[in-house]
Amino acid sequence: MTHGQGGGRVARGFPHRASVGASLTALYRRLSPDGVHRYSASVPPSDVALDDDEDLHLGTQRVARALVRHLRLPEARMVVSFRPMEYAAAVELAAGPEYYVELNDRFRTRRRDIGAALAHEITHVLLHRLGLGFPGTAENEILTDVVTTYLGAGWLLLDAFRQDGVESQKLGYLTPEEFGYVLAKRAEVFGEDPSPWFTSAVAYEAWVRGRSEAGRERTAAPLAGAGWAERRRYGWERRRGRAGEGAPYTFDGGAPATGVSFLCPVCRQRLRIPAGRALRARCGVCRAVLECGG
Repeated sequence: MTHGQGGGRVARGFPHRASVGASLTALYRRLSPDGVHRYSASVPPSDVALDDDEDLHLGTQRVARALVRHLRLPEARMVVSFRPMEYAAAVELAAGPEYYVELNDRFRTRRRDIGAALAHEITHVLLHRLGLGFPGTAENEILTDVVTTYLGAGWLLLDAFRQDGVESQKLGYLTPEEFGYVLAKRAEVFGEDPSPWFTSAVAYEAWVRGRSEAGRERTAAPLAGAGWAERRRYGWERRRGRAGEGAPYTFDGGAPATGVSFLCPVCRQRLRIPAGRALRARCGVCRAVLECGG
């Protein structure tokens, strides 16, 4: 599997919203909430940093082993090499126990991004072992970025995003804001603040924008945390039995509507609850308990 490197103009915003949501749902379905919570701590910067005076190959192997441990792949041994190639990295997926990862030669002089490239490729190994994947290549690469990030190694991919007078680089298939969004989803669940780990100013800005989008989903009707104006709009649309264009919910059961469906703000599974009264809903996929305002 190849790992792309952003070239030319970098896409921004949230163009892969549906695929990102489907990836979160698939991850929770495959691992279960208990399985996801085994990754409650992100990989620390000290485990994935290469010192300037450290041997390149030995240091790269050390970082690979750290990521294998973090992603709970004790039986996988990574053999890492460097060569000229179009993509940032590639991994050979076979039965194991050895997996071969190739990194672009440019990482010989960009040591701080070796961990980011390895994180994506080693997550491919994890997904291969889990039997978790989507039919299309693009969707599968987005799934890999989402899982890398949600399981605590993807902050490296976002931090590899740089745009300044010295260099321009982006790794991965998500936009910077989408990486920030998935990081924020993780932060909400595990009470984690990744902001101290960013060395890239533009990566930090993308994290802030992604966090804002994730926060907006946490306060969207019919959730009880919705603002006054949104609750008023929601109530009016429920009485007429039809959601407006762009609303994050749909109604059924006539006018006024007796049911409303919306996406779980944690795992993006679609939920359906009775409309018209305050209640507490529990997502059957991620087990999140949601306060709903009717």
